[in-house]
Amino acid sequence: MHQSVEVLYKKVDECPIVNSQFSFFQMVYVISGNGLLHINGNAISYQAGNLMLLTPNDYHNFDIINTTEFLLVKINSEYVKEYKSKSIDHIGCLLHYATHLSGCILKRKADEFLVKSISDSLIHAIENKDIYDEDLITHYVNALIVIAARNIAKIKPTGVKESADKRILEIINYIQAHIFCPQKLKASAVAKEFDISDTYLGSYFKNHSGETIQSFISNYKIRLIEHRLRFSDMRINEIVEEFGFSDESHLNKFFKKHKDISLTGYRKSNVSQN
Repeated sequence: MHQSVEVLYKKVDECPIVNSQFSFFQMVYVISGNGLLHINGNAISYQAGNLMLLTPNDYHNFDIINTTEFLLVKINSEYVKEYKSKSIDHIGCLLHYATHLSGCILKRKADEFLVKSISDSLIHAIENKDIYDEDLITHYVNALIVIAARNIAKIKPTGVKESADKRILEIINYIQAHIFCPQKLKASAVAKEFDISDTYLGSYFKNHSGETIQSFISNYKIRLIEHRLRFSDMRINEIVEEFGFSDESHLNKFFKKHKDISLTGYRKSNVSQN
């Protein structure tokens, strides 16, 4: 992929490629039709109105049941890495979280109308070439990125039940918002924030999420650090400072405990695969 952003309209009866893998992000909006998306060994149904996100190194192909119209928005990793937002921190990491998700990423009903409108506008732009097309298309794509990011941010961790009460989601949101502030992640600080006792916080969180609060914090932190190592040029000492570790040795010990490999070893092995 030579361009930072590329938008394509496709109407197909069958997928021209099988088990493909790209080095870029791809948002796939289904204008019409239905079928199955096979991704990383899973089969997920799709239909008109779905917005799906394929991340770098996902293996995927489409099994088209009824003739399908796709709007494909391809975004290279460098563009995502350099994307600037006033309110969304490290959008690349957020988008990579979609690897753990399945199917349509739209969780906000109101965003379905927005995505359809942006899709219609993008198709109009690529079919009716005019001055400043590139700038216009970039603005539309950026809007899709923000919509994707805010929907992904609202998706609950796999252990949280659909019937879970509002407070567990608020606690999870608090943890994710303060993941770079170790002092605010202490059980006493979280308990104080939500006006519950330290001991009750532990049992409450495990009962509603399926894991301990410390396990959730560590796993979330590890996932973010993995993405820094794989998809950014951040130096180890910069990651140390960002996450509030005392030094590189402390961070390396924490990472190796969870991933059984050093920070530099992980980065080298993943650079060679990408």
